[in-house]
Amino acid sequence: MARWTRQELEEAFDRYQAAALKGAQSGDWRDWADMFTIDATYFEHHYGKFWGRETIFKWIGETMKPFPACEMTSFPVTWYSVDEEKGWIICEVMNRMNDLGDGEIYQEPNITILHYAGDGLFKYEEDAYNPHNMGVTIGRWLEAKKKLEAEASE
Repeated sequence: MARWTRQELEEAFDRYQAAALKGAQSGDWRDWADMFTIDATYFEHHYGKFWGRETIFKWIGETMKPFPACEMTSFPVTWYSVDEEKGWIICEVMNRMNDLGDGEIYQEPNITILHYAGDGLFKYEEDAYNPHNMGVTIGRWLEAKKKLEAEASE
């Protein structure tokens, strides 16, 4: 028998997504970091491993603050799977750049694995994506932004 109900896992995942959106739009990542246990592990394939909620909070705040990372304003989930027996949620998250209004959506996916710890908190997250593809997408967004700004100033 599973330790947690599907409903509990889904509700925690909903709060996690809402906290990520709030962090992306406000630049304040406290609510997102508080979705993790004090001793959580975060494994980000490009940046490395981080241990502890406060380390995760410091890392995400520093990483998402400078341009152009601060222009990543939402993280919509395209699909997810819940393993009730393990308490895991595996999903595809789109790292979406700010809408330029040019009819394009500039985003790149990553696969996220979350391990639930109970009480609405996660004890582990792992994010895997292709850094090259992320760079290409951000480069396309930067070029489009530059072009739109040039057209606006004409």
